[in-house]
Amino acid sequence: MTVTTPQGFRAHGVAAGLKSSGGKDVALVVNDGPTYDSATVFTANRCKANPVLWSQQVVADGTVRAVVLNSGGANCYTGPEGFQTTHAVAEQVAGHLGIGAIDVVVCSTGLIGLANDRQALLDGVDAAHVGLSADGGQQAAEAIMTTDSVPKQAVVEGSGWSIGAMAKGAGMLAPQLATMLVVITTDAVVSAADLDQALRAATRVSFDRLDSDGCMSTNDTVTVMASGASGITPSLPDFTDALTQLCTDLAMQLLRDAEGSDHDIAITTLNAASEEDAVEVGRSIARSNLFKAAVFGKDPNWGRVLASVGTTQAAFDPADLDVAMNGVWVCKGSTPHADPGEVDLSGREVTVTVDLKAGTERATVWTNDLTHAYVHENSAYSS
Repeated sequence: MTVTTPQGFRAHGVAAGLKSSGGKDVALVVNDGPTYDSATVFTANRCKANPVLWSQQVVADGTVRAVVLNSGGANCYTGPEGFQTTHAVAEQVAGHLGIGAIDVVVCSTGLIGLANDRQALLDGVDAAHVGLSADGGQQAAEAIMTTDSVPKQAVVEGSGWSIGAMAKGAGMLAPQLATMLVVITTDAVVSAADLDQALRAATRVSFDRLDSDGCMSTNDTVTVMASGASGITPSLPDFTDALTQLCTDLAMQLLRDAEGSDHDIAITTLNAASEEDAVEVGRSIARSNLFKAAVFGKDPNWGRVLASVGTTQAAFDPADLDVAMNGVWVCKGSTPHADPGEVDLSGREVTVTVDLKAGTERATVWTNDLTHAYVHENSAYSS
């Protein structure tokens, strides 16, 4: 169940002293081939961290041989020295592996504006390289955690091939991509162009539909590497389906670990005129602090749902909307229907369904409630 489950990959994670806790904070994942095809998607935030600026150059040719990651500092808005640190880390990895630095993706996560200790990072790379093994996925997954309470990992098995992954993320979860670092590995034979198509299709309906708190990160990176070590070439639809399953699994793990949350909320918009309309409506509800606070208080306040729908440009008749919460249709035709007291919000899982009656398209957006714990954790994040 790790990033090293697919054949052709080694990984390790070590403590390099970047975290004040003394926990693991540098991870290295290496593709030993025989192929090195890759694809990556990054944050849409215009304010991008140094590792993203570096890695955007790396992935341009569709070849990635290794991914090195650190927690403890985002290396964002740290000036020219910060970019030089990213470059130095890539060079250090490349030197150990006998490859070019331009084939090394670099990822960082942590506090913005914090300059990582370059020597500590380089020493961490050295230690991670020494410990590389086909059993090192767990250590690598632990090393990329920040406010995560647990490491996030997933594996999907194909017919003679597999996909493995590790992810981090627990706050600032919003498209694109939700705040995360994700490394995905597969031993299938898949070209860089097909990997790119599959990855974008998978993230569109998984990570990009996760909207915990509406805050977009500067460091988001999702990289998939294909070693081809299985010798098997799956069809593109089969590979895309497996990758989508994997990304959705990880997205749900990120949601369950969202900082301080008590409820996981799935918002499904039905019968929209377009998928874009369905997503816009779902996201408007997911970003309503009033709605999220109501769920925290176990209050099935469907009026806050309709108020959020009304802020969108989606096609619908404001006088004919239906809303269900946990399967109870509390609103029909934009008027009260079932008794809200029938809605049980005591469990962690919450579903909200909105019927726009404007077409045939649908989409689900995932979010969580707004809790005292979320406010406390994020008010003290840097101190």
